Amino acid sequence: MSFDYDLFVIGGGSGGVRAARVAAQGGAKVALAEEDRYGGTCVIRGCVPKKLMVFASEYPGHIEDAKAYGWKIEAGAFDWDAFKTRLHTELDRLEGVYRNLLKNSGVDTYDARATLDDAHTVKLSTGESFSAKHILLATGGRPVRPDLPGADEGLVSNDIFHLETLPKSMLIIGGGYIACEFAGILNGLGVEVTQFYRGAQILRGFDEEARGLIADEMIAAGIHLHLGTDIKRVEKTGDGYKVTGTNGTEHTFEKIFFATGRTPNTDGMGLEEVGVKLGRKGEVVVDEYSQTSVPSIYAIGDVTDRVNLTPVAIREGMAFVETVFKGNPTPVDHELIPTAIFTQPEFGTVGLSEEDAAEQEPIEVYATSFKPMQQAFAGRSDRVLMKLIVSKETRKVLGCHIVAPGAGEMIQLAGIAVKMGATKEDFDRTVAVHPTMSEEIVTMREPARTG
Repeated sequence: MSFDYDLFVIGGGSGGVRAARVAAQGGAKVALAEEDRYGGTCVIRGCVPKKLMVFASEYPGHIEDAKAYGWKIEAGAFDWDAFKTRLHTELDRLEGVYRNLLKNSGVDTYDARATLDDAHTVKLSTGESFSAKHILLATGGRPVRPDLPGADEGLVSNDIFHLETLPKSMLIIGGGYIACEFAGILNGLGVEVTQFYRGAQILRGFDEEARGLIADEMIAAGIHLHLGTDIKRVEKTGDGYKVTGTNGTEHTFEKIFFATGRTPNTDGMGLEEVGVKLGRKGEVVVDEYSQTSVPSIYAIGDVTDRVNLTPVAIREGMAFVETVFKGNPTPVDHELIPTAIFTQPEFGTVGLSEEDAAEQEPIEVYATSFKPMQQAFAGRSDRVLMKLIVSKETRKVLGCHIVAPGAGEMIQLAGIAVKMGATKEDFDRTVAVHPTMSEEIVTMREPARTG
């Protein structure tokens, strides 16, 4: 049987675009459909604009530090309009880059919503239908609002980049990395930020000591963090929203931002009708080769709800092409993925938390917390954390956790060592780079505790 395309990709985010390009460069006839903007969550409404906002929000602190270092300098008011204009110009540029990458690779693109008619047929919102030998689902995910009265009035992460003006006050609901990152961003830009999280501590699932330090530093920076607190009711008022918390408090905020989770984009695509199995949250269920329950249909990225990170989606896309188009079955390795969370302070982590490692085997914990030189000289009380989790039996470093300025840059390099299976003695044999914060990673000699 002949098909219109060897591969039809649904979704123009990082994973879908990479898979489409690489397959096309290998000689396959490839099409891609995207109903919104090319670049997906990461480029258009996630990592990239968020990181630019992090940079913008850190300048008040840099200016204060500069004064302590002898510079006569004063911060003016933050011009949100000027920043937003430049931000969207940059996002437009990046979207153009993605479109050109596809075009130059020979991929046919369709600016349309795609659904499935059967295991080999894609139907577009334009009315066109195409047959494909293989179909790749790369539709990503989207933020969701909680099911409570008045929640429709609140913002989600997609909306933050399009605010007409910065509000004077904002309530952030949630304790995951998106909630905590935007709490730091908005606080740095001069918004009075209150954060409610129903759990006992922010950043659930990460190392407890690191989570505690980040929470303390957020509070010290002026964020009103309320743990063990959820939102009970929201009422629209003349000057904002009156919020009743489960702790009995009532406050009025100009804006409310829900960072309460994300859901895979699988609704109304005809997936279950053609036999694609979905999980409890609507995620596409796949095997280690990203293949769905329908042999001709594969899925990568956030729509599978495995590890929802841009570089992981790209890796999954590459492994898909190796498996399907290059005859080299390649499972995706989801072990020991380094991650950065752009809270303030920044958090870099790879491997197991102290708690998870201790459940698995006897461990040693090497940890140090201190005031970094640059901030200490400026009179700030900021603290950083360097932490290694080591197996008593194999001496392998099972986890590395860094809370510090530039932690994301550090953990990328530490991640190589941990992925290679480096031991504590390998770290010890490495000569320190002085004076740096990261030298502590190779100079901790005695365990702080064992578990």
